[in-house]
Amino acid sequence: MQRPQVKIAFLSLMLLTAACRVAVGQGATVSGVVRDAEGVAQLGALVQVIAADSAMAGTAFTDLHGRYFIPHLVPGQYQVRASAALFVPALRSNLQLRSGAQAVVNLTLNTLFESATWLPAERRKADEPGDDWKWTLRSAANRPILRLADDGDVIVVSSSATESSKGAERARTEMTAGDGGFGSNGVHTVFAIDKVLDDGAGLTLHMDVGAPIQPSSVGPSTEVATGYGMRLGMGGAARTVLSYQSHPEMMGPDGSSGLQSMQIASAQQMQLGDMVDVEAGGTVYVVRTSGYASGSRPFLKVNAHPTGTWTVGYRMATSQELQSFAGLDTVKRELPVATVYEGKMQTEGGLHQEFSVGRKTGRGFVQIAYYRDSLSRVAIAGGGALSAADIAETGQDGGSGILADSTTGNFRFLGDGYKTQGLNLTVSEPLSSNMWIALEYGTGAGLAEKDGVVIALPTLGASLAPRSAQTATIALRGRVIRSGTTVRAAYRWQPTRLVTAVDPYAPFSDQAYFSCYLRQALRLGSLLPPGLDATIDVTNLLAQGYRPFMSDDGQMLFLAQSPRTIQAGLAFTF
Repeated sequence: MQRPQVKIAFLSLMLLTAACRVAVGQGATVSGVVRDAEGVAQLGALVQVIAADSAMAGTAFTDLHGRYFIPHLVPGQYQVRASAALFVPALRSNLQLRSGAQAVVNLTLNTLFESATWLPAERRKADEPGDDWKWTLRSAANRPILRLADDGDVIVVSSSATESSKGAERARTEMTAGDGGFGSNGVHTVFAIDKVLDDGAGLTLHMDVGAPIQPSSVGPSTEVATGYGMRLGMGGAARTVLSYQSHPEMMGPDGSSGLQSMQIASAQQMQLGDMVDVEAGGTVYVVRTSGYASGSRPFLKVNAHPTGTWTVGYRMATSQELQSFAGLDTVKRELPVATVYEGKMQTEGGLHQEFSVGRKTGRGFVQIAYYRDSLSRVAIAGGGALSAADIAETGQDGGSGILADSTTGNFRFLGDGYKTQGLNLTVSEPLSSNMWIALEYGTGAGLAEKDGVVIALPTLGASLAPRSAQTATIALRGRVIRSGTTVRAAYRWQPTRLVTAVDPYAPFSDQAYFSCYLRQALRLGSLLPPGLDATIDVTNLLAQGYRPFMSDDGQMLFLAQSPRTIQAGLAFTF
């Protein structure tokens, strides 16, 4: 009697197993690939299958190849939604699934900033690309799963809770030499480290120690900066950079030497729904030369995307250096100009307001902007064989004093402000997947010599007046695929009589005439270590736009929108 009972029980178990397999097999599945607008597979994108009653039927994260798979769905009508940080969610509606169906749904994500990411939103820095903390995708557990560095390196960090929580880390050391211009002359040793913390936040440290090439009585310059960046909810992000600069080679109009500055720059990026993104922040600073100057420089940037091809924006900036969230991509800060102006210590100041309309044209972009500038104090560059007596001669009788680099003779002073308005037209187009070309045309005003007035050292500020002018720029930026050369080059023309930029808040305003930056990876089999790069950074290579004049002691001096600088060196990333 036992054998028949065992057989009956075994047969019942087999039938039950087969019935379960049939039931499971009748469940529908959804799979596919998530890519961006360039066709690049997106790792870590969240894919959700939503039922008709808005209930969540299934979720998955895409793998290294952008693939996802969601099984065990009951028959019915669904929506498939893909989302990722800094991307507009992609949605496939009215997906009807039958029993046992295997639907393939491929989705394309478009970023809100796709149409303008090529633009240098802040003034050019010689250490670019030096930031790899701005592209971070995180899992639902808030762990970093993908980081894309500016130089194209992809760093994958597992989001599994069972693996080590140690964050990714990268260090770089660099040595450059040459005439880097105001505050950047001589030999510079740079050390930088980037680290991704366990919560997906980014931490970076930058140190630069510079010494003059020629023997000098002044000590080395020191610049230290640290930055912290983190992702916020709804595709937002926040960054803060704290920097300290000490330059003993600087000389003020009263004979004092040394410049120290402390700056705190912060910015936040927010997305309001799928149509509006907002960036806000600013810099708070304290500068000491012959006296103290302090202040704050806020900015605000709003972009609306009423359609997939049109963009409408407003921008307010009070600093030419930090005008957007992307301005904190590098922690390297420009040396502030603080000197005597109208009898007291002051720094450069102004207010820029801009309204723009842009349209995406295929993979390119066209933007036209109308701006109004109210500049209260304008920093003007000069150079030559400047003596201590020449420096002491300035800043008297309530005039404008000079802040000079004693190792090069380059100097800066503050000129009278002015008001101007104009248009800016920018057209960009990709030459390849890694190379962009841009054309820019602008109108406005810049400072030039007054008619019939001879430039004299004690009255430099009073010798200049605003003149209406036009400017045009052609720029190239990207990476050569086969050689791996990083290129950023521009030729920005404007009338040579001007000693300041037309539309000084424009992206290329600090790159007068021909300027370029090249970074080339050095490969020689096993003789050279991996991660070794050669760099060269040039501003105004052809030395155009110089306005010469004589000082009282017969020395030849000049004013220029951008004096020529040349620096080259080696960088090692490990």
